[in-house]
Amino acid sequence: MNPKYRPLMESFHFKNGIEVKNRIVHAPMTISYSQQDGTISDELLSYYERRSNGVGMVITGSAIVTSNSRVFGGELAADHDDKIPSLQRLATTIKKRGAKAILQIFHSGRESSPELTPDGDIVSASAVAKEGSSVIPRALEEKEIGEIIRAFGASTRRAIEAGFDGVEIHGANRFLIQQFFSPYTNQRNDRWGGNMDNRMAFPLAVVDEVQKVVGEYAKQPFLVGYRLSPEEEWTPGITMDDTLKLLDVLANKNLDYLHISLMDFWSKPRRGVEEHRSRMELIYELVGQRVPVIGVGSIRTPDEALRALQSGVPFIALGRELIIDPDWVEKITLGEENEIRTELTLDDQEKLGIADPLWMKIINTPGWFPIADKIKNKL
Repeated sequence: MNPKYRPLMESFHFKNGIEVKNRIVHAPMTISYSQQDGTISDELLSYYERRSNGVGMVITGSAIVTSNSRVFGGELAADHDDKIPSLQRLATTIKKRGAKAILQIFHSGRESSPELTPDGDIVSASAVAKEGSSVIPRALEEKEIGEIIRAFGASTRRAIEAGFDGVEIHGANRFLIQQFFSPYTNQRNDRWGGNMDNRMAFPLAVVDEVQKVVGEYAKQPFLVGYRLSPEEEWTPGITMDDTLKLLDVLANKNLDYLHISLMDFWSKPRRGVEEHRSRMELIYELVGQRVPVIGVGSIRTPDEALRALQSGVPFIALGRELIIDPDWVEKITLGEENEIRTELTLDDQEKLGIADPLWMKIINTPGWFPIADKIKNKL
């Protein structure tokens, strides 16, 4: 291995005693490879087995905590106890080669698909329709909010019983937790909405419930992380200032890590702060000494990962990069970093084990994945 990449391969010890063998994390991506009931398919196991090769942690694609939370179809499910044996197969597969297995848990809220939702009953913090949709979600009632909070806890218990090393609370990407925090999607006037503290109440209640369940059921150290998106593009919406206030509170909640969802690691704030530094630099300055931070976003090469690590964050997550090259980490350890692939070709779907829904999204979403010219010329 080239000595300059050794910082990427250094182990990391969490405060609860869990050791991760290096600083590279498999980022959570929904690959639509589960069965329609959310149980694990052989194809999904094969996909994760390949991409667990060398990384320190694998964070799965989002797993539903209730049955009315499907967005794409083919998501993982952690909504009932009968899913535990299936989840156990996934945890065992990820951990085979020494990676820590983290189950990401979520509720999609207004992002849910009406076709995949029982009775088409789409719910959210408030009755604000998703952009481009005529479906107006139903504002959750007080009792239902409590039930969903407890569902996050129940899914955490299932992850513990299935042998996962942790869970990641999905508070990013416009899903329900973010919908409660955003002044755009949360127009409530009760204790769950209105001012900043009330809009934080649901995310913090989920964190408290998950940590309570971990304390009750985990017999060995178990990680709890939280993922968030730092800004929304619309007004009113989440600003960088809003996110820094939330992060300041989260950093004091005894979480094991915070995971910042970005398309570009070095992107700068839109609004809310008078600052020329990147979002990640601002976030690390505020919370980095209190809680480990995972950074992500268009990091394709080992040199780019090394530069991101030098910003101070202890972990770098790779999503698209591990889809393109499952052997990304192994090639570094073998001194073959120049062999790392950074773009797809038309012949890659089968050999990389990419599900049809994900493959169609890849080739039909300009700019999302780097695609060789020969694909572009044939489409």
